[in-house]
Amino acid sequence: MFSKIKTINFFLKGSKRYFALAIIFVFLQVIFDLVNPKIMGYTVDYIVGDTSQTPKFILSFLNSLGDRDYVISHIWIISIIVVLIGLLSALSRYFFRVSNSIGGESLAKNMRDNLFSHILHLPYKWNDVNKTGDIIQRCTSDVDTIRNFVQEQLVNLVRMVAMIALALLFMFRIHVVLTLVSCFFIAIVIGYSLSFHGKVGEKFAKVDAEEGRLSSTAQENLEGVRVVRAFGREIFELERFKARNEVYVGHWVEMMSILATFWTISDFIKNALTISILALGAYFTISGQISAGQYVSYIAYVLMIIQPIVELGRVISDMSKSGVSIDRLKYILDSEIEKDPLDAIDFPPFGDVEFKNVSFSYNESLVLDSVNMSIKKGQTVGILGGTGSGKSTSMLLLDGLYDVLDGSITINGVDIKTIKKSELRQHIGFVLQEPYLFSRSLRDNITIASEKTDNDSVENAVKVSSLTSTIEKFKDGYNTFVGERGVTLSGGQRQRTAIAQMLIREPDIMIFDDSLSAVDAKTDASIRKELKRIAKDKTVIIISHRITTLMSADNIYVFDGGKIAESGSHDDLVSQGGIYSKIFDLQRSVQEA
Repeated sequence: MFSKIKTINFFLKGSKRYFALAIIFVFLQVIFDLVNPKIMGYTVDYIVGDTSQTPKFILSFLNSLGDRDYVISHIWIISIIVVLIGLLSALSRYFFRVSNSIGGESLAKNMRDNLFSHILHLPYKWNDVNKTGDIIQRCTSDVDTIRNFVQEQLVNLVRMVAMIALALLFMFRIHVVLTLVSCFFIAIVIGYSLSFHGKVGEKFAKVDAEEGRLSSTAQENLEGVRVVRAFGREIFELERFKARNEVYVGHWVEMMSILATFWTISDFIKNALTISILALGAYFTISGQISAGQYVSYIAYVLMIIQPIVELGRVISDMSKSGVSIDRLKYILDSEIEKDPLDAIDFPPFGDVEFKNVSFSYNESLVLDSVNMSIKKGQTVGILGGTGSGKSTSMLLLDGLYDVLDGSITINGVDIKTIKKSELRQHIGFVLQEPYLFSRSLRDNITIASEKTDNDSVENAVKVSSLTSTIEKFKDGYNTFVGERGVTLSGGQRQRTAIAQMLIREPDIMIFDDSLSAVDAKTDASIRKELKRIAKDKTVIIISHRITTLMSADNIYVFDGGKIAESGSHDDLVSQGGIYSKIFDLQRSVQEA
């Protein structure tokens, strides 16, 4: 519980003052609401002639208006007072709503900002084990659950407790036994609510988790809609979604059944309280134990606190739901962000890259096994290997996205673990086989990772990536809007846009992870020619399955089963008659055919 309170307190930074104002106004509202029943009760007693329980200052005020007949004939004066107090209550309620709403939206904004910032700084591997749909659901649905609880229920809890406490104080002053009966029913509601607290929390945890799975299923299908349509898998995916949705709805129905039972019994207790007080109050009035005015006041107080009592029970029940949501957000916030060592240094003078006995595994089996590579400054290095051979993983390690299990990777003799991650990635450019483009213009996508936004820099990067003629064909040129994930562009256009995005930064190390696979051989050759022209003092690493892309590299490494099977120039590898030579012969024969 303490950890949940600590989490909420963290999120409340910047919005506490609004909730404090809301509490002040809610107290004023409660006071104004509780005053009117007293005024009505005293007025009734004065009119019927029973003023034994009426305070002297009230009697003096009523007598100042005139005799009893005058008060009766001018009852509108009392009505105006009641209306004025009602208006003050309404104004207090208005300012409470305004302050509370601002506080709620400020709280939600703070939660979203902190969660998004934290997620952006989590290690790369964290995203491997957490589904995007579930993360989105936590940052939307769970945020709304917490915001609604704090804004609509927690602040109202203060109002309800204040109203019930003050009303009970006035009720005790009217009749002790009658109030003890009311307290008995209140205790039943609270105890009953606490008994449901655990059941609702357990069921809501299942509902929330299932909603995350449903969101993940929907998100996967929306992102892969082209694949689904291309392979005619609409019916299969629809049935899979329906099955997941049915499980989700089933959990909701079970939880609503629990809540329906809770609400029904709560309403029954509320009605039992009302009937009991009406009957007992009438009896005590007839027997002369309380006056008619006191009876009117007492009934008004009972009617005033009945709904807060039921709501108090529901708040206790709903605390379990918000507790689940807090735990789900805590899971994100408690996930350790990527941190540099305390003695981390800036990027050293650029030099050779060395892989020394590097091993790495995602789970248990090794993906890289004692890999040794030497990449000289200014060299163009090619990497060839089958799927799952570890070639892409080696570059992810170089970029610091994963930590080396054994061995080390050095740049100019400095272990990359000791270099600040931001500095390391600033000097390394990475182009993936499946680049991710944002729903923005072409120009925005090209300059998104660079401070260089001038026309010359953009045009130079576009020229090297052989994208100039393509952009000229677009009606809006650089302002052409790219759909989500670059869906409006072809695979080759997306890859060349990503290459331009990397080139404009002018990093020291340029990594092309099979990022020329979707372009034709002529464009491939043109890009490599331009790269050779501009990257004289840069290190270029090209991963590819196409040997024509690699054959002009200074050195080529062949990965096989997580190890380096061969290395050397194109001519050396061809003459060795190994894996590289066989792939070269196969690709050449296919091309000739």
